[in-house]
Amino acid sequence: MTRNTLVLLVLILAGIACQNQPRVNSEKSVEEITSADAISNSDIVRNPISAQKPQDTVNIAKLVFEEEIFDFGEVEEGAVVKHTYHFTNTGKMPLIISNARSTCGCTVPSWPEEPIAPGEKGKIDVEFNTKGKIENQSKPITITANTYPASTRVFLKGYVKSDKDKPNS
Repeated sequence: MTRNTLVLLVLILAGIACQNQPRVNSEKSVEEITSADAISNSDIVRNPISAQKPQDTVNIAKLVFEEEIFDFGEVEEGAVVKHTYHFTNTGKMPLIISNARSTCGCTVPSWPEEPIAPGEKGKIDVEFNTKGKIENQSKPITITANTYPASTRVFLKGYVKSDKDKPNS
């Protein structure tokens, strides 16, 4: 046998041997995950629901707000509007909020860092600084959690009067 033929034969045998090795890594690819695997909060957060495979959306956390829109009415420019959105986890898993944000730095939400047990209540506090914001305002607050869908929105709205709207004294 020539040297080239021997090298080729060794490479082919090595390739076949590697393909028959059992998996050492226990992680699964997205294609291997089924609805039966999505039983923990970490699985639900890491593995988004696939449109191609129906998932079990019954056994997850559910975020239900007492109100989704808060109308703060009419305020003077420069006022800081504060509001608390109350919610309940109506799902069957602990609710984990990973983020809450708005579209600008003028609206700042704060949320509970600890998991909210099924049936328990929680709150998200929001502060809206109206400085430089005049006329009609509508500020969305997007909450990201281990729910389906993963993000939920609440809104803060109202009218901000500028100094020009004040009558001269």
